[in-house]
Order: sequence, then structure tokens, then C-alpha cells
Amino acid sequence: MSQTPPSGPTRSTIFGRGSYAEALRIGEILRKETVGGALLVAAAVIALVWANSPASDSYFALRGFKIGYEPWHLELSLGAWAADGLLAIFFFLVGLELKREFVAGDLRQLNKSIVPVAAAFGGVVAPAAMYALINLASPETLRGWAIPTATDIAFAVAVLAIIGSHLPSALRIFLLTLAVVDDLIAISIIAFFYSSDLHMMPLLLALIPLAIYAFLAQKYRNFFGRHTAAAWLILLPFGLVTWALVHASGIHATVAGVLLGFAVPVIRSQAAGGPEAGPGLAEIFEHRFRPISAGIAVPIFAFFSAGVAVGGWQGLGSALADPVALGIIVALVLGKPIGIMGTTWLLTKTSRARLDDSFTWIDVFGVALLAGIGFTVSLLVAELSFGQGSLHDDHAKVGILTASLLAALLATAVLRTRNRQYRAAEEAEKLDADHDGIPDVYQERP
Repeated sequence: MSQTPPSGPTRSTIFGRGSYAEALRIGEILRKETVGGALLVAAAVIALVWANSPASDSYFALRGFKIGYEPWHLELSLGAWAADGLLAIFFFLVGLELKREFVAGDLRQLNKSIVPVAAAFGGVVAPAAMYALINLASPETLRGWAIPTATDIAFAVAVLAIIGSHLPSALRIFLLTLAVVDDLIAISIIAFFYSSDLHMMPLLLALIPLAIYAFLAQKYRNFFGRHTAAAWLILLPFGLVTWALVHASGIHATVAGVLLGFAVPVIRSQAAGGPEAGPGLAEIFEHRFRPISAGIAVPIFAFFSAGVAVGGWQGLGSALADPVALGIIVALVLGKPIGIMGTTWLLTKTSRARLDDSFTWIDVFGVALLAGIGFTVSLLVAELSFGQGSLHDDHAKVGILTASLLAALLATAVLRTRNRQYRAAEEAEKLDADHDGIPDVYQERP
């Protein structure tokens, strides 16, 4: 049932369909994340089976195997390399996407960005508060309050692919923005609350390669856009030095990935024809590196992080009874949708805004449930909170996996029934292409 605006002054529409070009771009991103989500789930399942098999010792020995150069403080276990190194690629994409959205995407307009950004903050505060309330009596477990704050977009999109949802582009953009802003908040929390033994000298030194990287990316954006090898041979070394120095400073190294993403220009230079001539360097990099993140970096991290020895049904019951796991489950399954829905509803009641006619509040509720799928960043924060392999970390992983499964099932139950309406809305979006005057560069790539 569509919402009809009341008589009187015109009310603005929130979650509007936006430009068809943006719908195509978001759709392409989500298709890539669908493949990545399937690989992520497969890697997590393999890790769980291996960690609970008779050969479990070999899994934990592999995860704990150390490699690297100790004088540079880079002799890390394979699990740590996955969390600190490979996940930096994931957060590099987060930085690129967030900057792209607010500089050149539909969300550069305040009236389109305020709702999903505010909803993302609501979806962080509510679950964090719920977890803290359940663990208030234990300062040791209270440290994990940030675990249920982030949404795993790859996992969420994989669920969408399984249920065959033709989610309207407005809701897809909303989901993507929620996840990206959630990740940005989570990485900010990691930087400020989960950094230890801060060393200022490496942090200050990291500004040098970062500044050189930013200067080169801005000054020679067209060159790096045309020549794929140039980015690997010129920009990558400065990025690696920045990452190593941030890692040595005591701040979690994934923060370097976000900073490097923010340093990449979004809009084409006037010498290259300006914004109308095609995608900028940030979008070009996103196309190049998202398959590496979704297809390699995140699944490998999931493989090394999701493996937990449950200990049979008795062990599972013990883990779920732990306030850590209980707090995570309640926070993700209840706190996320309450925070997102509550904030969105409040904004519609306190401003002259209404939902787009292509969907209703039940659709927003389905997306809010889907946002309760917390995996990649939640697993990372759990390890930072309690230490990899500790009892609380293992229980936190059980809670994350259980909550993500419950959120996926509940979202499926809600969104599956709406597919017919979504298909009709999708046809309406395609008709917009004739009126938007989209240049060829925005057409879907093979």
C-alpha cells in the first residue's frame, strides 16, 4: 500500500529513486557483493567445520602460524595478517564508496543523505546501548559494546540474492549507505577506543607517504585512470608504507585503508573533460579493486576469524548463555531494526518528508532487519575486544553467527512476500532511463 501525502504544502520524498545512473551503479556494486557474500559464507562454513572436526588442531595451528619481519613489528600470525592487512583493502573500498556517495552520488544532496546517515547512527547507538545494558555488571565483557554496531553488506546482499528480491534502487541505496556509514563509524570506534600503546612518531611519519600518495592521485588522476599498472607500481608502495606506519603507531592498520580511500579524487579533472566525461578515479579504482576485496580479502579474513570450537550442543548452550553472546544477539536482531526504524520514523514526523510511493514501512522494516547481519567488522571488533582465541572472543563469534542467521531469516520472511511489488517498481525505474539522458559511460559494464 503506497503512502499518500496529505493535502497542503508539498512534502519532500525520502528514499526517492534518485537518478537512473545511480541505480545502475549501485546495482553493479551489489552484484559484485553478492558473489563476495557467497564466498564469505562458504569460507565461514569451512572454518567452522574444520575448527570442530577431529583435525581442528591443524586449523588453529594454521591460523597461528607467524610470518613477517620482526624488526618492523610485522611478524604476525596468518590470522592477524588477514585482520590487519587484507581487511585494509576492504576498508579502502569503504573510503572510496563513502567519498563517492557524498561528492558525486545522489547522497551529496542533504535531503537525500540525512535520513540514511541518521538511520545509520541510530542503528549504531541502539544496539551498542542494548549490549551495554545486558553486560553492565561486567566491566570485562562491557568492552565488547561496539561488536554489534556494523552491518555486513556482502552477507546482506548474498541473502537478497538467495531470496530473489528485486529491491527498489532507493532501498538498495539506503542499505548500502547504512552499511558504509556503519563501517565508517565502526572504524572510527576502532581508532579511538581499541587502539593501544599509541606511538606518535610512526603516526606522524605516516602522514608523509599519505600526503605523497594523495598528491600523486590528485595531480595525475587521469594517468592512473588510464594505466592500470601505474597504480600498482607507483601508488601501492606509498600505500603500503602508510599502512605499515599506522600499524606501528598502535592504531589499527585498517584505518590506513580508509584514509587512503579518502585521498583518491572522485571527479574527473577539467583537462580530462570534467565530471560529464565519465567516472573519476575513485569509481575506476572501485571497479578494479572490489573483486579483490569481495573475492579474496574478506573471505580469507572470514576463514581465519569465524573458526571457533563450539564444543558440541553443551558448548553451544554455554556460549549462548554468556552475556557476551546474548548481548550481541539481542543488539543485532532487535537493536538494529529498532534504531534504524525509530530514527527514520522520527525524521518523517519532525520534517516535511514521506516515503517514496514504490514502497512502505514494511519494506523499511525488512531492510532494517537485514542490517542486523553483522559479520566482517563485528568479528574484527570481537577480536580487538577480547583477544583472538579467548573464551569471550569464541562466545562473541557464536553470538555474531547466531544473530546474523536469525536476522537473515527474519528479513527473508518479510522481504520475500514483497517481491511482486518490487518487480513492478523495478520496471518503473527502467522507464526513467529515457528521461534521464544517461551518457553511455553509465551503462552497465559486462
